[in-house]
Amino acid sequence: MRIVVLLFMGAALAAFFIFDLNQYLNLESLKSNQAWLEAWYQDRPIQLAAYFGLVYILITAVSLPGAAILTLAAGAIFQLGVGTLLVSFASSIGATLAFLVSRFLLRDFVQNCFNARARTIN
Repeated sequence: MRIVVLLFMGAALAAFFIFDLNQYLNLESLKSNQAWLEAWYQDRPIQLAAYFGLVYILITAVSLPGAAILTLAAGAIFQLGVGTLLVSFASSIGATLAFLVSRFLLRDFVQNCFNARARTIN
């Protein structure tokens, strides 16, 4: 199971940098696509919110750069109330997944490095 999680994390990181997805996570890109995103939101608000939430969860869970820009994008596209709610849930779920992955992958390493202190905590 660890191999699958490591492969997924590695693939997500590699795809992010190989395909230069960071170019879409800046203010210029947000401003140039804002009208298109707002039109999409008017046509299919649930679909856009679901995709946006999944992307936000993935970026947060894998700890990729861009969460701050996505937070600003949520406010610009979904307005204050819906944007805040969407970012709040997506960031909490993503952070929980990041915690679980790091605990799952790094637990043995931390236990070996800090054996005496970890025994007290456990």
